[in-house]
Amino acid sequence: MEDKNQIGISHMQKGNYEEAIKCFHDAIEENPDDPIGYINFGTVLASAGEEEKALHFFKKAIELDNNAATAYYGIGSVYYKRQQFAQAKDMFEQAIQKGLNDGDAFFMLGMSLMHLEAPRLALPYLQRAVELNEQDTEAIFQLGLCLAQLEFVDEAMNYFQKTIQLDSRHADAYYNLGVIYAYKDDIKTAMEMFTTALQIQPDHLLAGYGKKMMEKALGNKG
Repeated sequence: MEDKNQIGISHMQKGNYEEAIKCFHDAIEENPDDPIGYINFGTVLASAGEEEKALHFFKKAIELDNNAATAYYGIGSVYYKRQQFAQAKDMFEQAIQKGLNDGDAFFMLGMSLMHLEAPRLALPYLQRAVELNEQDTEAIFQLGLCLAQLEFVDEAMNYFQKTIQLDSRHADAYYNLGVIYAYKDDIKTAMEMFTTALQIQPDHLLAGYGKKMMEKALGNKG
């Protein structure tokens, strides 16, 4: 039984969705009362863009086991993809309450709250996501953005610098550092940050605008 699920997961990771679907289908046939097969089936359907069908399988898993944390996470992911952030938030909360102590779950809950314009509520979840996965560049960057929105400027700066340490081509992290240096009146360093962002991503409109502003400021000082 376990094998079919394992083989299916391996197929799914390689992007062989049809093979994965066959394995999970067999797993469900062999053991229709085990929620794992339904969760896996839902996950592969969601990956393949079959969101409505995926929801059906996740809900079936919850019918079989009300504490199937990854099923709530799966439903949350579908809602998040559809930009239904309030529903997504509720599902990620449930997943965590049911015991899913996973960096991605905390990250997705934090991101749902950021989209709902509640950075203060998002903050502890993004912090937890980074604690659980210290190499997650995107979680570190988003934690920086959240802190910046809450005007914890120095803390935000720290996380943008960590982002760049992990990914030296993260244009948005350079851009946000530029904004902070400009805010601190360090025009020269701000200019360097905006320039680097533009070298990485020449069409970065905000960095382009920031650079123009710094050129103006330097011109005025000169």
